[in-house]
Parts: sequence; structure tokens; C-alpha cells
Amino acid sequence: MIETLRQYRILDYAVFDLLLAFVGMAILSPLLSKLFLKMGINIPKRSWVIWALPIGIVAHLLVGNITLMTGRFIDPSGHYLLKIVIAVLVVAGFYGVKKVKK
Repeated sequence: MIETLRQYRILDYAVFDLLLAFVGMAILSPLLSKLFLKMGINIPKRSWVIWALPIGIVAHLLVGNITLMTGRFIDPSGHYLLKIVIAVLVVAGFYGVKKVKK
């Protein structure tokens, strides 16, 4: 069943996996925003969704699961478009992040 869903691809990346990352982060974003607000940082929910792929790459590196995207991101000899897209997502996610009083 999962393999059937994962057969649809955009630039070698499974559409199902990408959608799952964004939808999962959208579901978790209210909880994460509330948690960080308690620490004095206001992070908009949209920032979490924007950071879905960069956070996914970091998470995969931490657990040692080198996926196609993670492998391409850490490859020092190429895949510059992916690296630029991830860098833009990291920067764009910081739009609207503010330090607030607890």
C-alpha cells in the first residue's frame, strides 16, 4: 500500500513523503508554537511548516537514516539547487519569529 503511494514522484522525491512531512508539521505546529511561547519565543505556525524539510534533514542525520534528500544535501560535490532551497526555507521560516516576555 505505502509503496503504491510512494510511486508518484517529483524530481526523484516521493510526493507522499513530502506531503506527509508538511501535513505532520502542520498538525504539530500549534503544540510546538505553544511550547516555544512558554520559553519566550513566538514562532508562527507557518514557520514550522516552512521548516519541515530542514528539520527532517537534521532529524534523519541525528538518527543516521540517510534518505535520498539527506544524502544529496550532505553531498559536498553537487545538488546545489537542493542546498539553496533548504537554505531559503531556513531563512524564510525565521520571518515573524519574535522574542517575547514570558
